[in-house]
Amino acid sequence: MVRCTNGAYYTGYTGNLKERIKLHNAGRGAKYLRGKGPVEVVYVKKFRSRVRAMREELKIKNKNRPQKDKMVNGYK
Repeated sequence: MVRCTNGAYYTGYTGNLKERIKLHNAGRGAKYLRGKGPVEVVYVKKFRSRVRAMREELKIKNKNRPQKDKMVNGYK
C-alpha cells in the first residue's frame, strides 16, 4: 500500500516493489496515481502466490479509511 501526496492510499500487488514504485513516481504506473506522486510505501506484505496477494488486495480495498490507517500505523 502506498500513500499519495494528497494523503490517499493506493493498494496493489507486484512481483517487484522497487520497480513498481519507480514506475509510479515516474508517472508510468497506475492511471489513478498519475499526478498524485511521489508515492510513499506505507504497508507491505509478502505472499507465496499471486492469487493470495490478489485476495488480500481486495480485502484491503474493502476496508474503510480508519481501518487502513490502523493497518498503516501498526506496520511502522
